[in-house]
Parts: sequence; C-alpha cells; structure tokens
Amino acid sequence: MGKHTYRTLWLSDIHLGNRDCKVDYLLDFLSRYQADTLILVGDIVDLWSLKSRFHWPESHTKAVRLLLERADQGCRIIYIPGNHDEAIRKFIQFNLGNVELAHNYIHTSANGNRILALHGDEFDSMVCHSKLTSLLGDAGYDFLLFLNRWLNSYRRLTRQPYWSLASYLKSKVEKANLAIARFRHAAVTMARHKDVDAIVCGHIHHPEITEQDGIVYLNDGDWIENCTFLAEHHDGVIELIQWTEQAKCLDSTERFKINPQITSLFDKEKAKEKQKEKQKEKVA
Repeated sequence: MGKHTYRTLWLSDIHLGNRDCKVDYLLDFLSRYQADTLILVGDIVDLWSLKSRFHWPESHTKAVRLLLERADQGCRIIYIPGNHDEAIRKFIQFNLGNVELAHNYIHTSANGNRILALHGDEFDSMVCHSKLTSLLGDAGYDFLLFLNRWLNSYRRLTRQPYWSLASYLKSKVEKANLAIARFRHAAVTMARHKDVDAIVCGHIHHPEITEQDGIVYLNDGDWIENCTFLAEHHDGVIELIQWTEQAKCLDSTERFKINPQITSLFDKEKAKEKQKEKQKEKVA
C-alpha cells in the first residue's frame, strides 16, 4: 500500500496500553497517511487497562511518536478524550504540545457540512449500559478478545487475512444490536440538538455509516476488533476504511447523494422537501 492523502481523518478506540490493540496494522497506517486534520475521538490510550495490567511495548511508544511527528509536520490534531483516557479531560484548557484538546469538535467538510465529533460515552445512560461490553461482562469480553487474538495468530501463520471473531459474535447477540441501535438514536438526537448535519462517534467498537431522520451517523470503529477509521477526501466524500493486510472501503457517504445539483451530501431531507414543492407547483 502506498501513501494515502486525505483532507480529514477520524480515529478512535486505539487503546494503546491494551494487549489487544492491533498496533502493527496501526503503525502501518500511520506511516502511510497524510492529512490536513486528524481528529482523535477518544480512548487513544487505555488508562483502565494500564491500571489493571501494565502493557506498554516499544510499538505503542512508536505509535505515539508517529502521531506527534504528524503534528510537528503541520497536520492539525484534535484530541477528544474518551472514557478510557478520561483523566486527560482535566487538562482540556491546555494543549499537549501541538495537539489540541477538546470535549467535542465541529468540523466543516469540503462541501460545507457541519460534522460533530464526540467519543460517545455521553450516551451510556441512554443505552442503559455503562459500556457496550458489559452486555457480555468484562470477563466474557476479555475471553472473546483472547479467542480473537489467538485465532488471528493462527490465520497469520496460514497466510490468511485478519478477521474479527469478536465483531462477528457480537453481531449475533440480539441485546448488543439493540444497544447499538439505542446508541445510534442518542447520537442522532444530539446531532439534531446541536444543529449539525452529521455526527462522528467511537466508543462502541461498531464501525458504521448510516442515515437516520436526515442526520448522517458515522462511527469510526476501533483498533481492538475492527482496525477502522473514517477518511474525508478533498471532494467532501467520507469513507469508512478498514486497514489490515489491505486497505478496504467498507462504506461511503457517496451513496447519500441524490443528484449532481445537490452540493451537500447530507441535505437529503431538504432535497425531498424541495422536490415536493416543485411537484405541487406543477399540479397547480
């Protein structure tokens, strides 16, 4: 894979300090991208995991170093702490060198859409779980990641590409799907309240691009199970990309375009209203 140039990137739930962080794929990605703006949407460092079991290999230091080098080279980096790195929220009024700290951030896309980014643990009370993994229990989720880790060790030995057993099994749990739907609804409600066109979250380790009630909901996923991020191209189109052995586009906001005359990707509801008005004029 060669160099990739983007206007904006959103990454979250890297969980540096956790032994299940897919740091090798992350390092490969960090060494191959260029972007004007990088928005880190929380849980970059897993302080919870480090507190219970210290794990910090040189590869995790290298990931931090690569991020700081990008900031020094002129890439604007906005860091929105999540629940696993919530201790950093105490220092929001300061910056970490060239890295800006914020509780949330509204980005304006190339085609003028306002996109709110926040981690998503703000919605835990509405989802009715302190975190999505509590559906399985901490021990159950850890065991699931353990199976995922060993399965993919075997797949690497047999030259098979990465595959997330954890994500597959979670997709089969009805309560997990219900929690994801509640989370999505809470995020869309927040976006409407903030008068933005779209919202980017992390937190639940479920990468997704979808539209709900005229709001585009985007989740950039994670680097524990899915190895995914969101990338805005210079024409304003946003892609959900998985980065393992090969870069793979999983979804795109391109499908929300109605016709070439619509400059905003996310003005679907407004476009429908205009079409209805035109039809009424023709009938009159």
